Amino acid sequence: MTAEMRARIRAGDTDAFGELFDEHAEAVRRHAVWSEGSPAHAEDVVSLTFLEAWRIRESLRPDGESLRPWLLGIATNVLRNRWRTARRHREALRRLPAGDPVPDFADEVVGRMHDADQVAAAMVALRTLRRADREVFLLCVWSQLDYVAAAEALGVPVGTVRSRLARARARLRARTHQELGRTRIFPVEQGEYR
Repeated sequence: MTAEMRARIRAGDTDAFGELFDEHAEAVRRHAVWSEGSPAHAEDVVSLTFLEAWRIRESLRPDGESLRPWLLGIATNVLRNRWRTARRHREALRRLPAGDPVPDFADEVVGRMHDADQVAAAMVALRTLRRADREVFLLCVWSQLDYVAAAEALGVPVGTVRSRLARARARLRARTHQELGRTRIFPVEQGEYR
């Protein structure tokens, strides 16, 4: 690298700095990859190295050969600063009091998905019940009326409410299981499929 190029870089000539980047960015990146072990982090190191080189460009010696040693020295300092910052961060985290463990919500989510499947299947099955059975079921189970109140609401004897509710529950259970059997598309517990 000529003294003229060094002078242009020291003076803040962006074209000269662009040439510097084009010529040496790959060498800085390789150095960072070998030091960091991560190509993603290496890109950050390259950016920070050239940003720092731009910031301290006036400290560049006016004489000398290649600028690669100067840039790799800056990259080494950038890496040291990253390591030091990471170490301080880890130490700060260790000093923090231990928090309550965060529960794993995966089982709850799977449970909710299973519950949603069951509700959907029950809704399909409920629509297949006879109207009289469905009415008794809705009044007694979902509206939580007792037998006497449901019988009064429907104008039928209490015994009729009991027999319709028993029939509705049995049919609903069977049809819900049938509906769930039709929608088994992904593995759940122990090789079972939904």
